[in-house]
Amino acid sequence: MDTKRILELRGQAANIEASTHVGKNGVTPSLIEELKRQLKDNKLIKVKLLKSAVEAMPRAEMAKELAEKTGAELIEVKGNTVVLFKR
Repeated sequence: MDTKRILELRGQAANIEASTHVGKNGVTPSLIEELKRQLKDNKLIKVKLLKSAVEAMPRAEMAKELAEKTGAELIEVKGNTVVLFKR
């Protein structure tokens, strides 16, 4: 994906709320299924990583895993928030 499109998606993501939270259980099959459903409906979603999840696995690693398992593109990791986009 080109830089222009990524910046455009980051701008859109600034106006949406996190739709899902990742807690102490981390990346579970049920979480992945929920994210896939949301990506199918909305294409662009924000996922909030709670403190308990970040203590178990680094943010960047968790974000990459979420993107891979959902088949989405990782747009941004900002603080404890991950933005995913499904074409």
